[in-house]
Amino acid sequence: MKSSNNKQRLLGVYCRGLGMGAADIVPGVSGGTVAFITGIYEELLASIKSINPTALSLLLKQGPQAAWQHINGNFLLVLMLGVLTSVASLARGISYFLDHHPLLVWSFFFGLILASSIHMIKQIKRWRVATIITLVAGAMAAYAIGAIKPSELSPDLLVFFGAGAIAICAMILPGISGSFILVLIGMYGHVLTALKELQWITIAVFAAGCGVGLISFSHLLAWLFKRFHDLTLSLLTGFLIGSLNLVWPWKQTLSYYQNRHGEQLALEQQNVMPATYQSLTGIDSQTLFCIGLIVFGALLVLLLEKIGQKEVIAS
Repeated sequence: MKSSNNKQRLLGVYCRGLGMGAADIVPGVSGGTVAFITGIYEELLASIKSINPTALSLLLKQGPQAAWQHINGNFLLVLMLGVLTSVASLARGISYFLDHHPLLVWSFFFGLILASSIHMIKQIKRWRVATIITLVAGAMAAYAIGAIKPSELSPDLLVFFGAGAIAICAMILPGISGSFILVLIGMYGHVLTALKELQWITIAVFAAGCGVGLISFSHLLAWLFKRFHDLTLSLLTGFLIGSLNLVWPWKQTLSYYQNRHGEQLALEQQNVMPATYQSLTGIDSQTLFCIGLIVFGALLVLLLEKIGQKEVIAS
């Protein structure tokens, strides 16, 4: 019976990994948000944080099994398998839909983030002036980051390593998208191409950067949650609310820039209403479909929230 329950739990962890991987590959959506609303966020932080000198000492003195138990190895392995499965299988599909059906994709993500921000607000235990100020500051910071014009780095292996280390810090934060950080530094397309074309050396270097950044940053984040739980949560919630500006589906492109491959990419954009979008671009705003996907995204978050609550109660 215990073995059956353990297998069922690991299957749930794998499914959460699938959700995190799908979220992490999209600019504006955070895998940390999926971990948070499904109830595994603090366990994830604690497990990553446990990869430390104590784990190495246990490995040398008591063997692999003791070290594996110390870092909650089964949980981390199954979760990462879910993330990698999702990233490998969805990289091509997400790229296609963003190119051919951007309004529908961004509408779905807008619903996800909107409902996720509501969920996180409910987790703040005590509202004070400092909490409100932190929430507003987080929203303003995320809005400002979203307004930054994207740059483009030269994609050598060292840059891929650094990009992985930076992006992973955002990927485990509820409300900040690591993929969006990659967009800002001009590396999103290069990373997506490496995944689609299975450039194994590049992927390995990027993953190594992610590993270094993840282990380093998890200690700081765990400390912040332990010492300043509500303030940290309100700041992250603010980030989430501020990122809604980034994923608003209907945008007017004000200026473009040309990358090194001669492709024209949006440089400056502003949000517009669906009717304005249609009149400016001549493209169908698909308003009803988009609203439906916003609602669907929000309902999906509510479903994940219910699943997370049930598993917490069961455990």
